[in-house]
Formats: sequence, C-alpha cells, structure tokens
Amino acid sequence: MQRILSFMRKAIESYNMIEENDKIAVGLSGGKDSITLLRGLKALQRFYPKKFELIAVAVDPGFEFFDSALLEKICKELDIPLFIEKTYIKDIVFDIRQEKNPCSLCANLRRGILNSVANREHCNKLALGHNEDDVLETFFLNLLYAGNLSTFAPVSYMDRSQITLIRPLIYASEKEIRAYIKRNQITVMEKCCPMDGKSKREDLKLFLKDWTLKIPTLRANLMGAIKRAQINGWKEIK
Repeated sequence: MQRILSFMRKAIESYNMIEENDKIAVGLSGGKDSITLLRGLKALQRFYPKKFELIAVAVDPGFEFFDSALLEKICKELDIPLFIEKTYIKDIVFDIRQEKNPCSLCANLRRGILNSVANREHCNKLALGHNEDDVLETFFLNLLYAGNLSTFAPVSYMDRSQITLIRPLIYASEKEIRAYIKRNQITVMEKCCPMDGKSKREDLKLFLKDWTLKIPTLRANLMGAIKRAQINGWKEIK
C-alpha cells in the first residue's frame, strides 16, 4: 500500500484534491482500480493532516455478474458506508437502444447516478479510480477519433451538481495496481462490463503496451507533454 499511497499523495497534493472537512463519495465498481482507490483513501484518512469523510457508492447496472455481496464485504471490512443504486442501465444501453458503441452512454449514465447519490448524501467530492493508463488511453482516443488534444482533468468542478470530481490514482499505472491487488490477494469483481476486452480503449491499451516495449520512456514522455501543455488543467509539477 505504501507505493500506491505515494502515487496518490503526489496527485492529491499536486492538484489540491482533498481539503479540510471534505466528504468524499468514492465510485466503487468492484474492479481493481476502484477497490485500490477506496483502500488507499481509507489508509490515507488515518494520517492525512486534512480530515475528511468517506462513503462508497456503487451503481448496479443490472448485469447478472454484478456482485453486491463482494462490495458489501469490502466496505464492511473498511468500515465505510456503502450505497448501492439499482438502475436500468443494461436495459437502456444494451437492450432498448442496442448501442454499437455503448461505453460513452453507459459512462455518462453512471456518472449522473454517482453525482446524484453524492448530492443526496451531502458529499462535496466524488473520487473515481482512473489510473495513468486511462489518462494516456483517453488522450489517444481523443486524438485519433475526435482530432483534439485532450484528456480528462485531474480535478474538475461540475456546476450542475456542485460536486468536485477528483482522480487520485492518475499517477499509478495499471501494472502497479494489478501488482498491489495480486500481492495482497484481494478479490475483485472479475467482470464489470460486457464490453471488457472489446472496446477501442482495449485496442489502445495494446498499442501503448507494444510501443512502451520499443520506447521505454514513452509513458513518462507522454505524461510530461500533457503537463507541460497544461491540457485540461494539467500542469508541470515543479
């Protein structure tokens, strides 16, 4: 956990993600990233100089493999309140609309529900488990498919919900997170979405893996370029 915490503290302190008396809702999907984020924030809560509260929010999209018992077990062990919201995302996205590229709509629906629950439970922050790989994959998705230089922001304020979105895992690679989960023998929800392994993002994951073998400094170079260009609120850390 110390290594994961070092990545999290770097992100949190660089972008002032946590302030005194924050109440943070953590989006808990049951995957490796969200579980690592929740465990990391709980560990950080014990010694961080700024006091903050935590709750976990899970969106049940209606898939048969959604394991609410696993999420309840995780949160009980961490002594974190859990709110599971039953939804009809599966019916809307996959059955009724039969989206050919469902990821964007699904993500927007989930985000809206997370925001609503965060508001209902009087939270002012929503933490999501996007990692360094997600930063780079999103950058290439926007570049190649939308023709713009952008990726998601480390911190963003949403006017409509008045919630500040934070991403404390942006400096932790997927490899580091997988290693943490394996080393600690943590059970995760192996399948969180029927599109796992089939999306454009998965293609870019393989692309980045291949090119990192050819250019070992590729990831650091890309992250540095994003910060120096201050894309979507990123900045060079001095």
